[in-house]
Amino acid sequence: MPDPVTVRPGAAERLSRMVQLPTVSAEFEERGLADFDRFRDLLAELYPLVHEHLAFEQVTDVGLLYHWRGAGGGDPVVLMGHFDVVPAVDDDGWTFPPFEGRIHDGSVWGRGTLDDKGPLLVVLEAVENLLADGFVPERDVYLSFGGNEESHGAAARAAADLFQDRGITPWLVLDEGGAVVDAPLPFVHVPAAMVGVGEKGIVTVRLSALGEGGHASTPPATTATARIARAVHRLSPNPFPKRTPRSLRTMLSTFAPHTRGPVRLLLRTLAATPWVTARLFARLDGEPAALVRTTLAATMLEGGSAPNVLPARAAATLNLRIAVGETVGTTAARVRRVIGDPAVDVQVVEGSDPSPESPTDTAQFSAIAAAVDASYPGAITAPYLMMAATDSRWFHRFSPAVFRFAPIAMTAGQRASIHGVDEHVTIDSLERGERFHRALIESLNGTGGRGEGADDARVAEVGHPTH
Repeated sequence: MPDPVTVRPGAAERLSRMVQLPTVSAEFEERGLADFDRFRDLLAELYPLVHEHLAFEQVTDVGLLYHWRGAGGGDPVVLMGHFDVVPAVDDDGWTFPPFEGRIHDGSVWGRGTLDDKGPLLVVLEAVENLLADGFVPERDVYLSFGGNEESHGAAARAAADLFQDRGITPWLVLDEGGAVVDAPLPFVHVPAAMVGVGEKGIVTVRLSALGEGGHASTPPATTATARIARAVHRLSPNPFPKRTPRSLRTMLSTFAPHTRGPVRLLLRTLAATPWVTARLFARLDGEPAALVRTTLAATMLEGGSAPNVLPARAAATLNLRIAVGETVGTTAARVRRVIGDPAVDVQVVEGSDPSPESPTDTAQFSAIAAAVDASYPGAITAPYLMMAATDSRWFHRFSPAVFRFAPIAMTAGQRASIHGVDEHVTIDSLERGERFHRALIESLNGTGGRGEGADDARVAEVGHPTH
């Protein structure tokens, strides 16, 4: 008879308490760090075994790093998440107040239930339950939780720097990202666990132009606002080339055996002809189009102080998500070239290059797929390229196997609620998410021996007392 598995009841209630702390990183200046400190203390209360058995290290003011010592084999695994959230206000039309943490109709409702307190919770649930069963992983396991992912991820960057400085190269890094969905593509309707193997880069570009101020009754031939408007117009339609990333070809090949007839033929054809795939996906618009090219959106426009006054300065802010194969530098250069107006200043405000794509023909990806089978039987594990930025990008600089997947089932409506209204996660997904991480951690005892550099990593281990 197998040993009984310890699973504590009350995960929904624990998530509700996490949601009730408004850890809004965009409001540090107004709110301060009190709720972030309370969140850290709440974890100690809710997960006593984690805090008894794992070493704890505070990384910056809002980074939490836990270290579970393994039995001694192989490079470590890093399981990531973040506990900061984006703003939310009741007046936006929430069914329940966004920071109430209401448990209703089989779900937990509130800001952060999907992004990213729910996925963070299922990691802790799995570790707490394994500790209760007396389990010891073969590899070391680190839990790295950031408190400012929504504000550029400085805490996660500092944590990654610690690993690099200490000579620790993770065997696997797993962060938030894809989810379990019913229709991964418009023409593919099969349950799929979408695992991000890389992510697009991001850059904020500011366009600005000077003009002659004065009364609006006698405007010059070209005003500052006209220059900015013309520049934005020249950037539409999308001026960036279309490319099919490796992950997209692999995704199409993965789905093909699980479809029939014309759809199967289409998927096989697209996987074999990347130039056709790039053009087709670009025509589909939305998420499919974003997979094959750099996207550009003008998100902020500035200029003018009164209806009848010509502005002496006008500006626009662009948000670009950079496709694999391009960089911040090449992206900015193309924007300048397409605008073609030396009177429009193009300034890179901040940015980071795309992450490389982690390979999928590896033991690490197989371990993720096996954990999906244990938690979502029948779901197909498929790679894809993430369009948003995550904290894991800081590890991708030196770790060869970085993946992005939250083991949570999400409908299209739930995905739309992330950073939106009525964000909620089903209790069933929390239970399955715990099962995923438990299976993943248990599988580490069968993933082989010590990797290169592991002896050096042991010398530089984190050895701090628990919080």
